[in-house]
Amino acid sequence: MAKMKLAEFWPRYMLAHQKPATRWLHLIGTLSGLGLWVAAIVRLDWRLLVAGLVVGYGCAWIGHFVVEHNKPATFGHPFLSFASDHKMIFYMLTGRMSAEVERARTAKNR
Repeated sequence: MAKMKLAEFWPRYMLAHQKPATRWLHLIGTLSGLGLWVAAIVRLDWRLLVAGLVVGYGCAWIGHFVVEHNKPATFGHPFLSFASDHKMIFYMLTGRMSAEVERARTAKNR
């Protein structure tokens, strides 16, 4: 089986993140997790690394299980999911996320 590329995975990722609340939980979790990792490095405290993972994945998984009612993409494609999460956050911060989700919906309905 050929490895999936980010360009192929991205529309599937968008369809798993259609609700804004799910995307916001990802943004909060990812940015908080990254902040905890920076603090872990500055303070040389490994517990903050663990806290960063718990906060990051915890927020995202709440979005999937409670809001979106689907399975996180991390389970099947951890690296593509990680890259897509950061791409999604970039699109959110630049105001282009809704258009990306709509594009994925349109392509799915063709």
